[in-house]
Amino acid sequence: MPFVHLKNSHPPIRVGKIVCVGRNYAEHVREMKAEIPTFPVLFLKPATAIIGDGDSVVLPPISNDLHHEVEMTVLIGTEGRDISRQEALSHVAGYGIGLDMTLRDVQDQAKKKGLPWTVAKGFDTSAPLSEFVPASTIADLHSLEVHLRVNDELRQQGKTRDFIFPVDELISTISQFFTLEAGDIIFTGTPHGVSRVVPGDRLKAELRTSDGSLLTSLAVGIR
Repeated sequence: MPFVHLKNSHPPIRVGKIVCVGRNYAEHVREMKAEIPTFPVLFLKPATAIIGDGDSVVLPPISNDLHHEVEMTVLIGTEGRDISRQEALSHVAGYGIGLDMTLRDVQDQAKKKGLPWTVAKGFDTSAPLSEFVPASTIADLHSLEVHLRVNDELRQQGKTRDFIFPVDELISTISQFFTLEAGDIIFTGTPHGVSRVVPGDRLKAELRTSDGSLLTSLAVGIR
């Protein structure tokens, strides 16, 4: 079972499930030619998809169209079910940055046939994750920024204030259907700018404050 790290905390935290949120930035919804959701679009990744800083995303032979999706991630610290929005953030242990790597051609084929996206989203190495920073160190959750550079070129940039569904609402909604346990992780959605990467590319994702201060980062390669 994979583990993640919370800064200044020991030992490592064992990951349970990964709940991902699709279409949480309006500009990304438009670039995907989809409709703005009125309810969060949720899907799961297995914990076996996790890799860490310095590791590599491995492109499966069934695809030739691997896309990056940078996202702020949420590490659950306290178990809960039917959590209210008012109490939601008290269940968070930390925040990080992650990549929802997607086999776009496989996903598109599944969509056309009305089939699940599981292979396209959950293959081994599809969930690179950074170290998490403690929730108590984040002064304003709604003023954070996510950045992704590919081969030193800025590809994606988004602000948490532009979420269609903010973090407290996501936690509350998810907990209506899935009990959230300590060690669970939520991917909160990607901003616009998703695009293809190929073997040999280098990706660097960052979570920053609005004044540019670096909170945590993640670097992976593609092979």
